[in-house]
Amino acid sequence: MVFQHVGLDRARFDDRGGVTVFVAVCVLALIGIIGVAVDGGGTMRATERADYIAGEAARAGGQAIDPAQAISGKAIVVDPQDAQAAAQAYLQSVGAAGAVRVSADGTTLTVTVDGSYTTKFLPVVGIGSMPVTGHGKATLLHGVTAPEGN
Repeated sequence: MVFQHVGLDRARFDDRGGVTVFVAVCVLALIGIIGVAVDGGGTMRATERADYIAGEAARAGGQAIDPAQAISGKAIVVDPQDAQAAAQAYLQSVGAAGAVRVSADGTTLTVTVDGSYTTKFLPVVGIGSMPVTGHGKATLLHGVTAPEGN
């Protein structure tokens, strides 16, 4: 009888398999942390790309200077319709969507690009994509050694 009692105590306090559970929990946590890092970095890269595209679209629109005002010497401003069309054409050429705004004085173009980043790890928890927004701004300046009008 004594031997049976010792066997029951040993089975009750046996640690076999305890490390397996610990390792499984740690591995799941590490995969989660890696997933957040990968998808967080991907979202940052997508935002940087959206900022770059918005800046390039603003510069493209900034090339649409109103020739009537520039030749007469009145002002160096953009033609609002041409500037918006040029910026939208650039956005379309790179497969992006966004909004273009020309300031009232015609010297500043602001472009906002909206997009999304398709996540790699986060779909496991139901997050398939994350929205990203990029902003770009182009201001017309002219002058030989310093911008005029400032």
